[in-house]
Amino acid sequence: MRAASDPAAGRLAWPVAVVAAVALALLVLPIVGLVARAPWSELPELLARASVLEALVLSFGTALVSTAVCLVLGVPLAALLARAAAWRALPRRLLRAAVTVPLVLPPVVGGIALLLLLGRRGLIGGPLEAAFGITLPFTTGAVVIAQVFVALPFLVFAVEGALRSADRRTELAAATLGASRWQVFRFVTLPLVAPGVAAGAVLCFTRALGEFGATITFAGSLPGATRTLPIASYLAMQSDPDEAVALALLLLAVSVIVLLSLRDRWVPGVRA
Repeated sequence: MRAASDPAAGRLAWPVAVVAAVALALLVLPIVGLVARAPWSELPELLARASVLEALVLSFGTALVSTAVCLVLGVPLAALLARAAAWRALPRRLLRAAVTVPLVLPPVVGGIALLLLLGRRGLIGGPLEAAFGITLPFTTGAVVIAQVFVALPFLVFAVEGALRSADRRTELAAATLGASRWQVFRFVTLPLVAPGVAAGAVLCFTRALGEFGATITFAGSLPGATRTLPIASYLAMQSDPDEAVALALLLLAVSVIVLLSLRDRWVPGVRA
C-alpha cells in the first residue's frame, strides 16, 4: 500500500480525468466561441445604440429594485428557514420546498403562473383591477415581480447559510442583557451575517439581470417598458446578430465581475 504522502495518491484515474475534461469543455467552449466571434471593432458603436441603452437602463433599474425587494422579503424568510430546525419535519420540508420551487421550475412556467395569479382574470389580478383599476401584466412592475420570483431563492439560501454558520453565543449574550428579539436581530444578527447578505444580494441582482423566460411571458417585450437586455438580445438574433452578440457580451461581463467579487463565497466552506 502506498503511503498517504505519495503524490500519486491524489491523482485521478485517467477515465475520470477524461470525462472531467469533456465536462469542462462543454462549459467553457461556448463562452470561448462567443468571445472569439464577437465584433470587437464594432462593439462601442453597437452598445451605444439607443435601443441597447434603453434596454440597459431598464434592466439595471429593474434588477436594482428587484434586489431591494428581495432583501426586504428574503432576509426574514432566511431567518425563518435557519430557525426551522426545531419545527416538525413536514412543515420544515414544505417551507423549504416552497422556497426551492422557483429554482427548479422552468422560467416560462413561472411566467404563466404569475399571469394566472396577477393577470386580469387571475386569482388576485382580477379583483385588484376591479377594485382599484390596477393592471400588472405587461408593465415595468411585472418585470420586477418576475425578477423577484426567480431571484429571491438565491438571496434566501445565501443568507440562511450565513445564519446557520454564525456564532449564536453573541445573540444569546445580547438577549441575556435584556435586548428584545427585534433588537438582537437588528443590532447583532444582521451585522454578523452581513457578508452573506451582501453575497446573496449580488447573486440576486445577477439572476434578476439575466431573467428571460418569466419576464417575456408575464411582462412581454415592450420597448422602454419591459424589453430587458436578455429579451433584446434574443430578438436581435433574428435581425441583427452582431447586436445580439454585443448584448450577450455585456451580460457575460457582468456575470464574470460578480464571480470575481464573490470569490467563491457562494460555496459553503470554500474560500479563494
